[in-house]
Amino acid sequence: MVLSVLAAITSFGAHAQTSTTSPMPAPKADADRNAPLPGANSFTEGQAKSRLEANGYTNIGELKKDNNGVWKGTATHSGATVTVSVDYRGNITRN
Repeated sequence: MVLSVLAAITSFGAHAQTSTTSPMPAPKADADRNAPLPGANSFTEGQAKSRLEANGYTNIGELKKDNNGVWKGTATHSGATVTVSVDYRGNITRN
């Protein structure tokens, strides 16, 4: 009986710890096929920049949001300067 109670308490504690929220979507391995997607982008410029940094981009220049709600700018990736876009879903594309 003691083991049953202990198991129940332990499993409840583990379940409670796994519930988290995130202000940004987790990085995706593959971008959506039609990215960058137009839409109301709730990312700030700083969040879009952080998303790029989390995906290996450095030397990120100023990002500007276009009329489709897509953040665009330049950055360095694998030693090359590239033009990048971050859409409302967090998809990163190179142009």
